[in-house]
Amino acid sequence: MQKRYLDRYRYFKEQEYTTAKYVMPFVSEVMNINEGTSVLEIGCGEGGNLKPFLDMGCKVTGIDIDKIQIQNAEKFFERHEKRENLKLFAADIYAVDDPALKFDLVMMRDVVEHIRDQEKFMNFVKKFFKAGGKLFIGFPPWQNPFGGHQQSCNSQVLQRTPFIHLLPPAMYKGLMKLFGESDETVAAMMEIRSTGITIERFRKILADENYSVDREIFYFINPNYEIKYRLKPVRQSRIIASIPYVRDFLTTTFYCVVSPENSGSNL
Repeated sequence: MQKRYLDRYRYFKEQEYTTAKYVMPFVSEVMNINEGTSVLEIGCGEGGNLKPFLDMGCKVTGIDIDKIQIQNAEKFFERHEKRENLKLFAADIYAVDDPALKFDLVMMRDVVEHIRDQEKFMNFVKKFFKAGGKLFIGFPPWQNPFGGHQQSCNSQVLQRTPFIHLLPPAMYKGLMKLFGESDETVAAMMEIRSTGITIERFRKILADENYSVDREIFYFINPNYEIKYRLKPVRQSRIIASIPYVRDFLTTTFYCVVSPENSGSNL
């Protein structure tokens, strides 16, 4: 497993960097972000994506099912000068039932591809929007070269081999076993395989659940690769981005901001 997945503070700082430099400017194109903005991140982990918003003075809330990651977040933020503006919860999002939890912006970065029954979720998450609220989602399409998250394997060969997650299930499991992956890692990779999502299916869910797309970007080189691998982000060519299905194989991440039906504008 790559060191960044074991060094949680390093991972936190990588998230902070990419969100500050790329995610916030992207979202700011369609809504004003200021000290009065309330932000919820679902699947926040240690909260690196929330830090740039907290630095600005936003009221931020992070929810994650992993208690250890929330404990890490508490440590990372304990001396932040605006700590009083941050709330962190270790909880299953489906168990959260507080009518007062309404936000201007809900964020999910590299999370939706891990959720089962995304159709159900995209309907459920509407309960967290204020009037005019928006949702930012960024995710790697399933068919992209590393859409199976194989970079989190222990084998350096598997970490660096593209498209292996597209093998038939039995072959994929066998390959991981051949390279010495543990039963736990194999189970985790197969879980990701079961929840991976394509751009096309995501767009269909948006249409079925009555969301409108405010802005979207297809990246050939993921902005997060700048801090991880020193690679400059590159947007997908307009030609490739316009071709359904083909673009999924060549797009390392997809960013979009969407609004539920009848939500107004925050501009």
